[in-house]
Amino acid sequence: MEYRRVGDTGLFVSQMCPGTETFGWGADERAAHAMGDRFVDAGGNFFDTANIYNSGQAEVMLGKWLKKHGARSQYVVATKAYFPVGKDANDHGLSRKHLLSAIDDSLTRLETDYIDLYYVHSQDATTPLEETLDTLNDLVHSGKIRYFGASNFVSSELQRALCVSHTHHWNRFSCLQPEYNLLVRSTEWELLPLCRREGLGVVCYAPLAGGWLTGKYRRDEALPPESRAARGDCWDDLPEQRANDRAWAVIAALWEVAKTRGKTPAQVALNWLQLQSGVTAPIVGARTVEQLEENLGALGWHLSYDELEHLDAVSRMSLPYPYDYVARNVRGRAPK
Repeated sequence: MEYRRVGDTGLFVSQMCPGTETFGWGADERAAHAMGDRFVDAGGNFFDTANIYNSGQAEVMLGKWLKKHGARSQYVVATKAYFPVGKDANDHGLSRKHLLSAIDDSLTRLETDYIDLYYVHSQDATTPLEETLDTLNDLVHSGKIRYFGASNFVSSELQRALCVSHTHHWNRFSCLQPEYNLLVRSTEWELLPLCRREGLGVVCYAPLAGGWLTGKYRRDEALPPESRAARGDCWDDLPEQRANDRAWAVIAALWEVAKTRGKTPAQVALNWLQLQSGVTAPIVGARTVEQLEENLGALGWHLSYDELEHLDAVSRMSLPYPYDYVARNVRGRAPK
């Protein structure tokens, strides 16, 4: 297991991060703790959760695992806030009131007195950005969080947030958590270049596109009945969003490389992601130790240049304006 710095901070995290969205849904407490044990045995130190995952049960399960293991300082724990956690008017969003309540609730569930990396789970159109950033800065100074990051931000809002923090001499976002995988590459258009330029870490969710990049789905075959896509459990893996000619071509390419390398399509997809410039770690959402073991098989080896080129070519997305213009006329042009 390699360790990577989160952007320009002094924080080091393992190159893979177990996500806990399955805790309390696909994995009971025993399975969740077994996965935590196996990940640490493999050298991992980074765990991702959120206050809304299974109505807080994911944080509770992770908290019990942390308490059982002790040595809290050895682990990097990330959680999030934004989405509704109740029916009251202030039970959601990025207001000072909600964030101060949400952090205390997460600390209680996680049985810890601080969060290493606290994400705002989404942009908030109803709260002034200054209020959110001021609150996050106060949380750093209070010791309740060490660093904070953004998730599901557009590049313009992320850049505005960095500028606001700089103007006020506040602590700033140190990490972005976007969706990024071989099927969703629009993250490369602005977000990744912005993070590289401004020194933000990038921790990617849905690295296997909700299961589509594991190879379990095949063209002209019915979806496996136990799969998330068949059940419609999650917004990010529905057939109408994924099943198209480009996706099937990517899946075929993954199988091709996997068979040549003696790996699985999921391992190839995760290896590709970890080799992308600026990426700190993917978040893997296993339900069993066996699934986690397969994910760990993406570590310790590198795709070749030709394999990377092949996967890049088959997964490349058509660029809309102005990205197509920039790609043709600006990027990579040597001065005359």
